[in-house]
Amino acid sequence: MSGTNNLKSAAADIMCCACCGIAEGDDIKLKTCTACKSARYCSVKCQKDHRRKHKKECKKRAAELRDELLFKQPESNHYGDCPICCLPLQLDLSKSTMTTCCSKII
Repeated sequence: MSGTNNLKSAAADIMCCACCGIAEGDDIKLKTCTACKSARYCSVKCQKDHRRKHKKECKKRAAELRDELLFKQPESNHYGDCPICCLPLQLDLSKSTMTTCCSKII
């Protein structure tokens, strides 16, 4: 049973061309779809041939990647935002009475 699982995981690790199914090897380097980053192709011809089938799923995945990037929250490493200009306040508030963001005293 564990031999079957190892075979399945090994098969999942092998990258194949989405159009013709050729596996990536020493002599064949697969290129990734630049929009969705999920489909791989061995040649421009395969990419063009597979485009009609791939287009709908590609647009959906590309939109998901864009949304993840847009709505990803930055790490909070500051004392909050200035109530006037909404820029992050500096880390050490004792060094200055004026904010560096808008030069106002808060």
